Amino acid sequence: MADDVLTRALKGEPIQFDDPGFQAVDDLVARNSRILAELNTNYHQHDDVIALLSKMLQTRVSLTNNLLPPLQTDFGGHIFLGEDIFINRNCMFVDLGGIYIGDRVLLGPGVTILTVNHEENPATRRNLHCQAVHIEAGAWLGANVTVLSGVTIGKNAIVGAGSLVTKDVPAETVVIGSPAREVRKIKTE
Repeated sequence: MADDVLTRALKGEPIQFDDPGFQAVDDLVARNSRILAELNTNYHQHDDVIALLSKMLQTRVSLTNNLLPPLQTDFGGHIFLGEDIFINRNCMFVDLGGIYIGDRVLLGPGVTILTVNHEENPATRRNLHCQAVHIEAGAWLGANVTVLSGVTIGKNAIVGAGSLVTKDVPAETVVIGSPAREVRKIKTE
């Protein structure tokens, strides 16, 4: 049942909060919480950090990636990493809907990426709507950026510190603000 809920989440299908598959999801959350506790409360060499991250993501994470703990995630199973990525301290990934981070991406301290939303109606508000976030190769998100569900940040884009990203960011652009807006194209000289 968990696989069914997880597959539907990655497909962006609505998920009822009382779905019986959620118990298995909760079990995965508990497992990954134990891994995060180990990652975040003890000092680890680079290779050990990557090994713990690989264990949580249940896939081999490249040693070219660099993560500075602490890292927080509400689920942990739907984070997909390229290579040569830098993730600074205190990032938060709400990843049930899928977070896809391309090669050479830089994430500043305190970046929050959200892939889950809820219904407006109070009677059904606990139900989930998941949409993936894609951060394409070479993008740079400054400190304390928040990215909302369904957003794609284009190749080599820069998102200025403190920005709230509510819609797609074109490749090779700089965006800032809340909500983030394009201010210029990337300077290449």
